[in-house]
Amino acid sequence: MSRATAVVDHVKSTDGTPIAYWRSGQGPPLVLLHGATSAHWSFDLLVPLLVDRFTIFAVDRRGRGESGDRGKYAIEREFKDAASIVDSIDEPASLFGHSYGATVALGAALVAGNLHKLILYEGSPGVTAAPPEDLDRVDELVAAGEREGALVHTLRSFGLTAEELQQLRAAPSWPKRVAAAQTVAREARAEEAWHLDPERLMSVTTPTLLPLGDQSPAWASEGTEQIRAALPNAQVAILPGQAHMAHLTAPELVAEEIARFQEEST
Repeated sequence: MSRATAVVDHVKSTDGTPIAYWRSGQGPPLVLLHGATSAHWSFDLLVPLLVDRFTIFAVDRRGRGESGDRGKYAIEREFKDAASIVDSIDEPASLFGHSYGATVALGAALVAGNLHKLILYEGSPGVTAAPPEDLDRVDELVAAGEREGALVHTLRSFGLTAEELQQLRAAPSWPKRVAAAQTVAREARAEEAWHLDPERLMSVTTPTLLPLGDQSPAWASEGTEQIRAALPNAQVAILPGQAHMAHLTAPELVAEEIARFQEEST
């Protein structure tokens, strides 16, 4: 998705923070929430496969890109950020989240009033994805100005394969990932600390798809299963031959799963 074909706009979240999104395409609205270390451009390979069928709202989550950041960080602020975008759209919108973005999307479902469907690709609320000492090391590297080293350390700790890491480092967006390195540890700690509340989540009856790579790390499988068990209307979709970054390694497959699920009757 290029800036020439997408229009940037903003909503104000409940704490006044401007949250940006890049709108493109035509059709039913589909909001995309990226994971850690990235921004709306995380979906540059996926969006072109969807714009003929959906109006895409590719979000810059707080603390990066065109979005603001303020106050003490809390994952609940991100829930309200995402809900603010969904509820600003003039028809029910579907919400796709990858990794940390999937956990944010799940939390947003508790407060948004305008949801059509949820697609949660490997969120891991309450799950330890990286050892605490690794996150402490990330903070140390960021404080020392070694942002790229901090990012590489993070991605290896999260269990990305050598192929996935190489693909990220070769992409034009790599410097932008490095620039957001200071957000990584805070998000990893926040996701691990946010435990699912099955009683509250029983109220989320929104049809939900849970894509899961059959080569993904154990924490991704654990998180996906916990979400599936907590939601009353969720189904898992296995992505064969894929790990945690299928929106980059197999965007056609991810787009097909999104379109298939969107077209299912509810």
